[in-house]
Amino acid sequence: MATLQVELVAVERTIWSGEATMVIARTTEGELGVLPGHAPLLGELAEGGVVTVRTQSGDDLVVAAHGGFLSVTDRGVSILAETAEISGDIDVERAREALRRADDAGDDPDARAAARRAQGRLRASGQDA
Repeated sequence: MATLQVELVAVERTIWSGEATMVIARTTEGELGVLPGHAPLLGELAEGGVVTVRTQSGDDLVVAAHGGFLSVTDRGVSILAETAEISGDIDVERAREALRRADDAGDDPDARAAARRAQGRLRASGQDA
């Protein structure tokens, strides 16, 4: 089975690196699926988005990725996020509380950005946002 070399990196650390059969990411242009042999592209990750990497073993690595870029080249896929959290590391109650606080703050741009991040963390962890 053909694979992609995938590097998922946040500003503070490398989140995951390895071989994968597929990557799905939400960009500002919509959801994008990348398979081996995909045409080169550069996409901006959507705020509060989720990235799913189907590993070579068939497991899905689900990550809440906030801001940044996805690059597809003939060498593989690079996902460079401002912040990212693996679904299993997300504190769901903390994300729900952050969403409540952001919703209470109204239309403040910082509050709206915080709400999108909290929604992405909840979606990545399999919760309703």
